Amino acid sequence: MNSTPPFFHLFRRDVSSLDRPKRFTFPFCYEPHLLSILASEELQGYLCEQKDFEHNFGLNDTRSGMPIGKMFGVLVVEDKQGRLGYLAGCSGKLAGSNRHRYLVPPIFDMLDENGFFLKEEEIINKLNREIEQLTCDPRIESLRAELEKAKVRSTEKMASLRALHKANKAERKHIRQTNRDKLSKEEYELLEQDLVKQSYRDQHEYDVQKQSCQQEVKERQQALDSVLAVITQKKEIRKQRSAQLQSRLFDQYQFLNARGEVRSLLSIFEETLGMLPPAGAGECAAPKLLQYAYQHELKPICMAEFWWGASPSSEVRKHLYYYPSCRGKCEPILGHMLQGLDVDDNPMQESTGSNKILKILFEDEDIIVVDKPAEFLSVPGIHVQDSVQIRVLAQYPEITGPLIIHRLDMSTSGIMVLAKNKYAHQFIQDQFIRHTVEKRYTALLDGIVQQKEGLIEMPLRVDLEDRPRQVVCEVYGKPARTRFQVIAIEGGRTRIHYFPLTGRTHQLRVHSAHYRGLNTPIVGDDLYGKRADRLHLHAGFIKFVHPRTKKGIVFEIADPF
Repeated sequence: MNSTPPFFHLFRRDVSSLDRPKRFTFPFCYEPHLLSILASEELQGYLCEQKDFEHNFGLNDTRSGMPIGKMFGVLVVEDKQGRLGYLAGCSGKLAGSNRHRYLVPPIFDMLDENGFFLKEEEIINKLNREIEQLTCDPRIESLRAELEKAKVRSTEKMASLRALHKANKAERKHIRQTNRDKLSKEEYELLEQDLVKQSYRDQHEYDVQKQSCQQEVKERQQALDSVLAVITQKKEIRKQRSAQLQSRLFDQYQFLNARGEVRSLLSIFEETLGMLPPAGAGECAAPKLLQYAYQHELKPICMAEFWWGASPSSEVRKHLYYYPSCRGKCEPILGHMLQGLDVDDNPMQESTGSNKILKILFEDEDIIVVDKPAEFLSVPGIHVQDSVQIRVLAQYPEITGPLIIHRLDMSTSGIMVLAKNKYAHQFIQDQFIRHTVEKRYTALLDGIVQQKEGLIEMPLRVDLEDRPRQVVCEVYGKPARTRFQVIAIEGGRTRIHYFPLTGRTHQLRVHSAHYRGLNTPIVGDDLYGKRADRLHLHAGFIKFVHPRTKKGIVFEIADPF
């Protein structure tokens, strides 16, 4: 008799009548299957009722500690008896532990009290404390000050001596000139010999003084180096132990796939990206869930990941919203782990433009103005070539110079201005650079915004571990400014006009969804909100100076939603 694997949860309701997905979920862009939604709801019910651990998710003001939301995942699986159930997991540790009654364990538990990681980490932390203590040794600053003083004294002494010797040399020259005709040949030779001896004495004095100064500086430098050498030695020991710990840690992460093949974390990242794995790779929910399923001969059916709790300060994460797996850490790992499964196609590699019509709004000898449909590329992508650029060049092969002046996100519809010649391209592009082009976007937000108008200012940069997502970053982010005006409230949603004052990637999407912005995602935003039939964001108005007439020209089209 086969026993039920731990952490395999049977559905509380009868799901036998529900259709199963034909293929497994493509984890980086998906609409959750009904089975995944039901499994997520059961996990969410557990999180609401559980008494197994204490963690402040930011949903209850009475809990102590800093609010920290977490990403959870579910993997619907079939066991060897044909029963349908699910596994639940969490990204990273939860409540200071990696072991929980309801959630699958990590691939490697770094928090195991008897494991090598915590023991070695304590040794490294001890080295850190010793280095910090040594670095704060007051003798260091005292010795540095003495060294600088010795250098200053050396410089001043040598400069003073050079000035004296320069004056002596000038005096000897004067003596030669004034006595050359006054003295006899024999007397002058005697004088010359004496002057040469004076010159040698000056040179000797200089050499002795230089050696003395150098010796003083050297002694001060050696005294400082002897103290710093202890710190350098301990830093080198720390570096070696950290590298050894990292290498040993990498060896613990061995990932299975559906074919039963095993690959190490290090080999996966070296082959796919030519780099070492980033911190936390392998700790996300999706790899944990698949690893446990393979280890216990559970067949993966579909999966989903959702956010539970308060959003991080830099990212856009909404409570109960479903999100794709992160690309920086998970894409290489899941690329291996999904081998052997029949997985949904990557929609980002599929051309969506076959049924899209590119409307020409205006054309003259300098510019073409088009209405770009939603879910259509402005320029060719890595996998999909069909785009505004390709279609216009096919229709106008005589165009010279750059065509694309500005771009719209693939999901955004609306007005794009293209150049027919190099002069027009540069003339209009200069206006974009100087921010003199007037643009207006219309969006439908998934909620009610009370503020009628205002200015959003939040610096943005790319999320290095989850491109193309953007994050708010006060240190490295580029300035991003958006003026907005609410137009109407329509059945629990907000129609709004955006007037971007800068042109950062995903600027309007992040400024809409982030809690420091309007805290209300755009309808259909699959990165920062919820998927829908399309992203409800439309570039409907643009005004700029025409390159030939030098007069303002305006284009405006109605919202398609």
